[in-house]
Amino acid sequence: MTPAEVSATARWILAIQRADGAIPWDDGGKLDPWNHVEAAMGLDSAGHHAEAAAALRWLAERQRPDGSFATAYQDGLVTDPHGDSNFTAYLAVGLRHHLRHTGNLALAKELWPVVRAAMSFVLDLQRPDGAIGWHRRPDGSACDLALRAGCASIHHALHSAALLGQRLGEPTADLRAAADRLREALLDATLFLPKPHSMDWYYPVLGGAVTGASARAWLITDWHRFVVPGLGVRCVHDQPWTTGGETAELALTLAVRGESALARALLRDLDRLRCPDGGYWTGYQFANRVLWPDERTTWTAGAVLLAAAALAGDRATLGTFTPVPADKEALCASS
Repeated sequence: MTPAEVSATARWILAIQRADGAIPWDDGGKLDPWNHVEAAMGLDSAGHHAEAAAALRWLAERQRPDGSFATAYQDGLVTDPHGDSNFTAYLAVGLRHHLRHTGNLALAKELWPVVRAAMSFVLDLQRPDGAIGWHRRPDGSACDLALRAGCASIHHALHSAALLGQRLGEPTADLRAAADRLREALLDATLFLPKPHSMDWYYPVLGGAVTGASARAWLITDWHRFVVPGLGVRCVHDQPWTTGGETAELALTLAVRGESALARALLRDLDRLRCPDGGYWTGYQFANRVLWPDERTTWTAGAVLLAAAALAGDRATLGTFTPVPADKEALCASS
C-alpha cells in the first residue's frame, strides 16, 4: 500500500468511529470487542493514536464486574450478553500495541486493572487440559467448548498482558503459566472441534503458539487448501469465497515471519475489494464473481492497515506480533 492508500483507509475507519470512541463494524452496525480493538490497532499503525486510545477507553469503560465484556453492542447497548473469552482477552493486545507506538505509560497504567480483570475472567475458563472455554453464559455457567482460532488469539493476548505487566512492574507469573499450558493444548489437534475455517490454520502461527521452522511447516501443510492465487484466502476451505480480513491477517503473519514477497502478493490480491474511499468489501465469491456480503467492515480495514504496517517495517506492529523476551520489552516499548 502507498502512504496515500494507508491514509485513506485510516480516514475511512475514522469516519465510522463514533464520538465516544466506539468503532462498529460499519456505519450504524454492531460492535464486538475483538473487531473494535482490531480497528483501533489499525488506527494506531496509521498514526491516529488519540483515536485509538479513545477506542481502548471505550471498551475499558464497559467492563463488567466479572472482568468480561459483552459479546456484542449496538449503539452502545448490549445486544449479546455472553462473555466471550477471546473477545475479552484482546484488549491486552491492543493496549500493548498502543504502548509500543506511543510510549504512553499513563494509559497503560490506567487500563492495566482492566486488562488484569479481563485475564482473570479468561483464566477462570481454562480447562484442565489447558484449552480455554469459549464463553460464559448470562446465567454464569461456562461453555467448555474450545475454539482453536480463539484460543490461539488468547495465547497472544496472555503473552501481551504478561509483557504489559512486566513493563509496569506487576506480577504476571500466572499469565505466563496459563499461556504455556494453552500452547501445549493448541499443539494437540484432538482437543478442538474440527472446522473448515482458515483462521484455525494460520492463527496458531499468528498468535505465537507455533514458531520457527515449525511455523513454516505448519503453514505449508494447508497453503493450497486455503490460498487461491490472485484472489487471497478462503474463509472456509469448502466454499469459493475469499475474504479481506483473513487475507490481510495471513499477510500480517507472513510479514512478521519475514516472508515479505508472499505477504505483498496477498495484499495485492485485496485490490479487487478496495473502494475509492479507502474502505474494503468483506469478501469475494469467485464462483459467481460477485462481492459478498454487501458490507464493508472496519475490522477488515484495520487488518489491512496492520499488514501494511508490518510490511513497511513498523517496529511497533512487528513487535506486537513477534514473541519478545520479557527482559527486552522495555528496550522497544516506545518504538
